[in-house]
Parts: sequence; C-alpha cells; structure tokens
Amino acid sequence: MTARTIVADAPTAGLAANRPAAGPAAGVASADRIAWIRLSLVFLPLATPISDAKVLTGRQKPLTEIAVLFAEIETRGGHAGVGFSYSKRAGGPGQYEHAKEIASNLIGEDPNDIARLWDKLVWAGASVGRSGLATQAIAAFDIALWDLKARRAGLAVAKLLGAQRDSVACYNTSGGFLSSPIVEVLANVEKLLERGIGGIKVKVGQPDPMVDFERVRAVHKLIDGRVHLMIDANQQWDRVTAQRFGRLVEPLNLTWIEEPLDAYDAEGHAALAAMLDTPIATGEMLTSVAEHWELIRLRSVDFIQPDAPRVGGITPMLKIMALADHAQLRMAPHFAMEIHLHLSASYAREPWVEHFEWLEPLFNERLVIEGGRMQVPDRPGLGFSISEQARRWTAQTAEFGRRP
Repeated sequence: MTARTIVADAPTAGLAANRPAAGPAAGVASADRIAWIRLSLVFLPLATPISDAKVLTGRQKPLTEIAVLFAEIETRGGHAGVGFSYSKRAGGPGQYEHAKEIASNLIGEDPNDIARLWDKLVWAGASVGRSGLATQAIAAFDIALWDLKARRAGLAVAKLLGAQRDSVACYNTSGGFLSSPIVEVLANVEKLLERGIGGIKVKVGQPDPMVDFERVRAVHKLIDGRVHLMIDANQQWDRVTAQRFGRLVEPLNLTWIEEPLDAYDAEGHAALAAMLDTPIATGEMLTSVAEHWELIRLRSVDFIQPDAPRVGGITPMLKIMALADHAQLRMAPHFAMEIHLHLSASYAREPWVEHFEWLEPLFNERLVIEGGRMQVPDRPGLGFSISEQARRWTAQTAEFGRRP
C-alpha cells in the first residue's frame, strides 16, 4: 500500500467553543500546548499464520498480520510522546479513520489534562459510543499523552504512576499456539525456559477436549514444576465442557484457565470460578470499564485481564485496576507488554505480564527478562521509539497542526 499524508490545521476560532466548561481556568493552565499530531496506520506481518481454537472451530481465519495505530504528539515547547492501539484481523483501518476524525480536537490543548482530553475525544465521537473501535482509537492518543507526561518528568510511566515493583513476573503465549504441532510446542517451551520466562501458556479449545488434555499433559511433564503453566481456551467451550475439563486438569495445579467461556458470560465465569480450585482468568476481549466491572462485581475471575489499547488507553485502565484491587483480584493484562509492563508494575497485588514478541520489530528498544521477570526499563516514558522497519510497513499517515 502507498503511504499518503494529510495535513490539517486545527481551527482556532472553534477551540474555545469545543472546550468543556470544566476545563482549566484562563491563565492557570500550562502555556505548553499540543501543536502537532501524526497518525500512522502500520501493518505488521507475522512470520507464519497463527491459529488458535477460534480458527479450528471455523469462527476466524488464521492471523497473518496486526494493524497498529500510532499517535505521535508534540507540544509547542518541544515535548513529545508516542502511543499505539492495535487490531487483529479487522478493525485497524476503522480505528485509523476514527482517529483522523477526532485528532484536531487536541490541537491547542494542555497535554497535562489527560482525563479531560479523554472525555473530550469521547464526546467528539459520541454517536459511535464509549467502547469498541471508537475508544480503541482514542487509546493511541491517551497512551501518547501519558508517555509525553512521563518523558517530560524524566520518569518511566511506572514510576510516574507510583511503582510497586521494578520487575513483573512474565509468561509467554506465542510458543503454544494450536497451529504448532506438539513437538514444535515442546521445542518452543525449551527455548523459552532457557531465556528465563516465568510461565508458559498453552492454547486449548479444540473440538476434541481430550486432544487438548494430551497436549497440556505433555507440556506439564516437560516443565516439571520449573515454571508456571496456564491454558487458554479462547472462549470456545460451553459451560458443561468448561466444568468437565476444569475438573480434569485440577491435579495439574495450573496457574489459571483463561477464557473458558464466552467473554461476555460473566455469570458463567462466576459459577466456574466458584466450582473449581484452579483460578479463572478473562477480560481481554472487553472494551470498556463497565464490561470489566461486571466481571469484578460478580466475582467472575481470580485474574482479570484488561487490555489498555482495547479499553481506551491508560486512563480507563487505571479505573479498572482500582476496581480490581478493591475486589482483591490479581491482574494479568493481555498483549502489548510495552505498555502493560508499566501498568502491572504499579498494581498493588502481584501481577503477571504477557510476553509477546510479535510487536518487537516496531520498536528500537527491547525489554529485558531475568529470572522469570520482566524488568521495568529506566528510560523516560514508556521507553520505546518507533523503528525504521515500522516506518517501512506504514500504509497511511495523517498530520494535524504544525510541527514545532
């Protein structure tokens, strides 16, 4: 695809009219305002097509690429931040188009007012709602603003939020997909153990649960208690299958069973969590604070798994974390380790972070894993910058305002 650039100067006369009445008083807010925004739609190709249970049951096609929406923001004073959102299989171009529609609302605004700006962007696209694609587009802006704020302070985002720890236990998912035969999965596990990963997650959810059981037992035997073991059914079981399989694997002492049921079946997850000793984890497919509150309110999970880009960024993610902590839940955010490492490091209860190396080619920096834990980088902000490879994979760009 050919890159194209759109340059749009933000209207000046309409800024005051568009600003909510609750905004900062004149003369009080910082004079350093948002001057320029660049949006980029990037398609990240995967080395091999990836299949999980949703593919084997015919609900989806194999995953071959990830669409990433980058937002780069600069202020008049020369401060900068970068954030991203993403989508798998479909939705990436839609996120990009919605982001283009609302981006100019940030030009001239005080980048410190992140919560107010999140609300402003939501109201700019109120007709398409406060969840799903609309807020996933907002996530890229929100994450960029948090990155900018932390960089300006000379702090990692984890430190800006108030870190509880300097490293987080990490587990790997990418080595245990159903698209890989069990011999390949076992070889992947050996490599991950040598790298120092603290946990291994294996995909399940095939039409024949006993095939899943044999794969899980093979990995369990290989690990032999050296690291944690999790399984992920990707929403493919009904309640009876989940109950029976859950009882079957109880002796394996799994760290959790992930997405055993439909993502929106909060009551079913609650019943399963009450029935089994093995912890239940879910939440990655939900796209709002309200949807996660259902899981928390009904005690549906032991591990909650929000995804900051999917729920609208760091601002709503912090609300979910506060609710989950109040309910004494543990947390294991989904995907996007470059963002979730910082959030996990600031969570009160010992969390997990998911190691997924797929996004690494997009960035110049790499995260460090030692002794089963991912180290929080001491670089300011989120600690990453966009690579030249990502620039080459860019399909479309749009710019707003004027670069300082």
